[in-house]
Amino acid sequence: MKTLHDLRSSPADFAGGAVAIGNFDGVHLGHARIVEQLVTQARQLGGSAVVFTFDPPPAVLLRPDRAPPPLTTLTRKIELLGELGVDVVIAYPTDLALLQLPPAAFFEEVVRRQLAARALVEGTNFFFGHDRAGNVEVLGQLAAAAGIPLTVVQPVLIDDAPVSSSRVRRLIAQGDAAAAARLLGRPYRIAGTVVKGAGRGAGIGFPTANLDGIETLLPGLGVYAGRGLLTTEGKAGSAGGTRSWPAAINIGASPTFGEQAVKVEVHLIGCDEPLYGANLEVDFYTRLRDIQPFAGVDALREQLALDVAAAGRFAALN
Repeated sequence: MKTLHDLRSSPADFAGGAVAIGNFDGVHLGHARIVEQLVTQARQLGGSAVVFTFDPPPAVLLRPDRAPPPLTTLTRKIELLGELGVDVVIAYPTDLALLQLPPAAFFEEVVRRQLAARALVEGTNFFFGHDRAGNVEVLGQLAAAAGIPLTVVQPVLIDDAPVSSSRVRRLIAQGDAAAAARLLGRPYRIAGTVVKGAGRGAGIGFPTANLDGIETLLPGLGVYAGRGLLTTEGKAGSAGGTRSWPAAINIGASPTFGEQAVKVEVHLIGCDEPLYGANLEVDFYTRLRDIQPFAGVDALREQLALDVAAAGRFAALN
């Protein structure tokens, strides 16, 4: 799969294929259905399956004070789209000039001139152009006039409600990692750099990797069962790889020790190697309990033992 960050590359890299345009935040099951149709259309045309996405998302420029935190980093989004069969991801550098184009101008400039699309695939809630004035009906009219077939993909329904990025975001914020995973088709994942913490976990027998620099939405406060993943680069002549451990994850303060700052602390079950400075990815399976203060270190240690045992059980099922 190719990743492009502008449209100055050779048109042979992307032109003349099937195109889907959108944020694709989270790459959930609804997105997967769109990509499935995109790949089908591309193969029928003998061209590339192209996703045109925005970097940063338009809301960051248009409503910076209200832009929601993303569900996926750009790197993770591209990785997931590639796993679904996309041939080319264009992570277009978003600017106000692009966002101010009326729908017809956006269609002519991007879809026809730059992408030379021969087929389009979108979901029912697709909007484009200045003030989101264009929808799938407008796109259908423009595409029909240009002789470009448009496939409109119906939403995926789970529990009688459409799967959407906003719905996933609400579930994650509420701490319902298990429900979010159903909509995503996989566990929700965050990533951050391991930094030094207070060291209390190691002192009571449960060392934790403290994460900083997390760019995506944090799950709601609580203790979770999940898995930590560490990808290492290979040395000269050898390949790298990914190692993983079951994990008990704490998102919140440390009320037992009188601390109020929210932290992300990950106890990797069975891991005894130094991780400072490493980039650690964390998958969330389910929420185990609320954050709560304990009468003392012994009571906390007993609860942590229960948390770790529960996390191990959930990890064995995933």
